This record gives sequence, C-alpha cells and structure tokens, in this order.
Amino acid sequence: MKKIESGLRDTVSYLSEKIGERSYLRTGKLALAADFIEKKLISFGCSTQKQEVPYKNNIYFNICSEVKGTGVSDSGIIVIGAHYDSVVGTPGADDNASGVAGLLELARLTSENPLNRTIRFVAFTLEEPPAFMTSRMGSYVYAESLRDEGVKVHGMISLEMLGYFCDIEGCQLYPSSIFSLFYPKKGDFISFVGNLSSRAFTREVEKAFREVSSFPVESLSAPSLIPGVDFSDHRSFWKFGFRAFMITDTAFYRNPNYHSPGDTAGTLNYEKLAEVVEGLYKALRNI
Repeated sequence: MKKIESGLRDTVSYLSEKIGERSYLRTGKLALAADFIEKKLISFGCSTQKQEVPYKNNIYFNICSEVKGTGVSDSGIIVIGAHYDSVVGTPGADDNASGVAGLLELARLTSENPLNRTIRFVAFTLEEPPAFMTSRMGSYVYAESLRDEGVKVHGMISLEMLGYFCDIEGCQLYPSSIFSLFYPKKGDFISFVGNLSSRAFTREVEKAFREVSSFPVESLSAPSLIPGVDFSDHRSFWKFGFRAFMITDTAFYRNPNYHSPGDTAGTLNYEKLAEVVEGLYKALRNI
C-alpha cells in the first residue's frame, strides 16, 4: 500500500506542481505530461504508442499501452482510461492528475502480475472544454478506433477525480435533494457511475470491489439527463456501443476546488486514494 501511495503522490505532484496547467492552450505542457506518462509506462515494462488527436490546427496525443492477460484471448479486453489535460487556469491535481496517478499505479501492478483479461491503459488528451462532449475528445478518437478495428471490449472504466474526500456531515452534495435520502451525506466514499446500458458491467466491478476491499463504494446507473452522469471519457465509449462507467469522488458535488486554481496536490487524501487503487486492482483479478 505504501508503494502505491508514494507513486500516487509523485505523479500528482509532478503533473500539478512541476508542470501545472495542462489545458489545450498549453501544448508544451501537455507534451511534457504525455512524455512523463509514456516514460512511466515504459519503466513498468509496458509497450506504448501515441495516437494522434488533431484539434484546432494542433496535434495532441493519447498515450496507449496494453498488458496481455493470462486468460482466453477472445474474452474481451478492459479499457482503463484517465484524461491528463486540465481546464484552463487550474493545476488540475484532482481533475485529473489523481486519475492519471491511479491509472499508472494500476498499470504498474498489472505489469508485475497480469490479470486474466488483457487491459488497455490509455491516458486521454482533450477531455476538458472546449473539446468536452464533442467528437474532438481524445477518448472519442480512441473509442472510435476500437470500433473501427473490431476490438472486443468487455467494458471501459474511466478514472475521473479520485482523491478528494470530506467527512463533515453535509459536505457531500447531489444533483437533487432526493439523492441524500439514499446516499451518504459525508464524502468519504468512492462512486461508480454509469448509464443504464452499462449497469451489468458497473455492478460486476462493484461486486468484485466489495469482495476484496472495505473501502466504501456507492454506485449509480442512470440516464444522462442527471447532471454529471456523463461528465467524463466513458461518455465517448457509449457513443460506440461499449459498456463504460466512471470511478469518481463525485467532482463538484464534493470538491470545492473543482475547476479552480485551488485544485492543488495538497488538498488530496493519498491514503484513501491508494485504498481505492488497490481495491480496484484486486477486483479486476476477479473480472
């Protein structure tokens, strides 16, 4: 656990403090982040490739890697993704250096001890506005390529803001007050959020997570009309018929630093983040 926590801290610190803002306007900063992610994956023994994502007369890159599974080759891969860009004006520690840190630690653990299924680890570019919710998102380009190549996908997991937790009664908000009747009022849990078509996959991973981890988890499978349900890269995979959900600390429903200069490395809880990552890795062993 300590090694996971140390790796998480190092990645979040490097991306949010050493590099800082990684918006679409900061092409040099995004290039530094991409190089950092690629070198990390290579250091774990993973082969990598860059996928071009053209946007506004620039070329951005998804960083793609794969760890072969030990099971039946045609059982369908799992894609684990996290966007490494940040919104304009923020260092993006929780959003989304925390997700990238989780992705890298999962890649390290998986490369050391491969899972039954083949896992594709992808660091996406251009999740944030103005590409957000358009076909210009890095995740949209990647999901489209999977569809075009005929890749069998068991499911996709988007790591979207994983590191902010609060334990004061009422610190956890929801799109409607009715949710507070069924979900916790403290932000001390991690959430699995997907659409109705992805419910079976979401529940599969949630069940496996609960069996190996005592960390609190809540899930929601709901239509996109509920604000936030489709606010990440999993949305792109829905567009091509893939099952997908996001793992999140619920973003602006909990973190007051969302999309602000206050989204810094020092605001995150790395011990809890490490528990989430370890639990997810163990869960994936049973998928």
